[in-house]
Amino acid sequence: MPKIEVNEELFYTLAGKRWNSVEAFEEALTCAKAELDEDSDKSLPIEDRTLKIELNDTNRPDLWSTAGCARQLRLHNGGKMPEYHFFSSPGDMKDSRKKVIVEESVKAVRPYLAGFIARGKSITDASLKDMIQTQEKLAWNFGRKRRSVSMGIYRMSEIKWPIIYKGADPDSVSFVPLQWEGELTLREILKQHPKGKEYAFIQEHEKLHPLLIDSKGEILSYPPIINSAKLGAVQVGDTDVFIEITGTDLPSVTLTASIMACDLADQGYTIEPVEVEYTYDTLFGKRTTFPFYFQNPVFCSLDRVEKILGMPLSAKECIAAMERMGCRAEKQLGVERSETEEKPGILVYPPEYRNDFLHAADIVEDVMIGRTLASFEPLTPQDFTIGRLTPITLFSRRVKEVMVGLGYQEMIFNYLGSRKNLVENMRGDGGRILRISNPMTENFEYVRDSVLASLMMSESASGHSAYPHKIFEIGKVAYKDENENYGTQTHQYLGFVQAAADANFNTAASQIQTLFYYLNREYTAEASDDPRFIPGRAAMILYQGEKIGVFGEIHPEVLENWGITMPCTALEIDLDLLIE
Repeated sequence: MPKIEVNEELFYTLAGKRWNSVEAFEEALTCAKAELDEDSDKSLPIEDRTLKIELNDTNRPDLWSTAGCARQLRLHNGGKMPEYHFFSSPGDMKDSRKKVIVEESVKAVRPYLAGFIARGKSITDASLKDMIQTQEKLAWNFGRKRRSVSMGIYRMSEIKWPIIYKGADPDSVSFVPLQWEGELTLREILKQHPKGKEYAFIQEHEKLHPLLIDSKGEILSYPPIINSAKLGAVQVGDTDVFIEITGTDLPSVTLTASIMACDLADQGYTIEPVEVEYTYDTLFGKRTTFPFYFQNPVFCSLDRVEKILGMPLSAKECIAAMERMGCRAEKQLGVERSETEEKPGILVYPPEYRNDFLHAADIVEDVMIGRTLASFEPLTPQDFTIGRLTPITLFSRRVKEVMVGLGYQEMIFNYLGSRKNLVENMRGDGGRILRISNPMTENFEYVRDSVLASLMMSESASGHSAYPHKIFEIGKVAYKDENENYGTQTHQYLGFVQAAADANFNTAASQIQTLFYYLNREYTAEASDDPRFIPGRAAMILYQGEKIGVFGEIHPEVLENWGITMPCTALEIDLDLLIE
């Protein structure tokens, strides 16, 4: 989980309160899902004291900064909700005197950029450290180690507008990077500069690399690797800075810019919008002025609040709780996602710096935190129940025992993954895979519809181990099904992979026969054209006339996609269908 170090004096100033004891402060931090990791050294001068805070929620990147965490505490304590009048929104673009032009050449490399200007306040040592910390936390955690989001900060006095964002030949462009004395080409930066070597994996295989230059041809930075020493070296005492965010996911880039703009506005800076002009279409059009408010309101019924929290609450009470969490809300009749009936509830407008409301249940959580857990009276359970394992769990345990007896090692994987891993590497078309509407990162953007991709990912990292490799997993998968109320199904799957020089269809078939023998089930097999397997060396598994799985020899293209050099056989079975 992210940890931040905050200047004690700056934090308490922004929070609007200084707590009398460590215990009281720790209690206050719970509204931000945070805890005090280390108190400040009281022997130091007050301006040098530092608090270390651990954030326990990766869904709230707005809290990963001094201003963001302090804002949440201030609002929860009854502070006035801030107003950020510098935001544009669809149909209401703010005027801007500064522009960034995004050229077509960067579209295939790192296509999105957002930016704004902060003026009017001298940067102190504490604020500069906090600015850099926020930059790094957002880029490392939220931005997947700068792959999907990175940030640059520049001295306004040195920039000639408009700024150009384009793709460049890594061997023909050179400049002096930060913390370096001589010029290096972009490719040399990746091989010689410490930051270049650390983040070379993002750009080294691309033909063109992203570059940010001003109208005089001066280089601002080589995103997402390093700023230039001339324009990108912000110092204590600077008053006007340009902040840009680049990345591969426009909502994430936009949210990061919004978080940074709100943080600096809370600290007293004047925020000036910057227009970004694309030469290609984006989710927000070809011209967008940032900071940009793009979030949609979310409706939550009062019935759902009562059902989850166990206490009937009025719309007025829910609205008051949401305001303590920084959200504006209003009473309204509405329909929740996947339902058709209108119900009384609240319509919540996420603040500019948040984009974590994926479902009405997220609203209920904020209502709970806004009211505080102490406001809910503990109740003794009234129902007498006996706990027991579900039939599918018991059946899965039987299957595990057989698989272990066959010499397989059990694995456990995440249910979420990237499209590249779950679809492209497996030669799939992605027709039934589920995409999360608001993913935090590309690595956790899709819900897996098969366990084989997870097993292949594990095998791709095991090439150094002695062969044969025999691994299996029993876990959940989900996929689209228009016949279901919610349009999806979730089933329990078994999958195994064997990697060995002699791995072939016959060895896989013999192991499946053994598995079904000990499960006391009968099956038949028919030829399969599953693209994950070699044609003519794969078979469908039929149980009571219904297809429940597939097995065979993994296709060479799939092995190549994963970097696996050893032949592999694999099986996948829907245990929910086999248990019947």
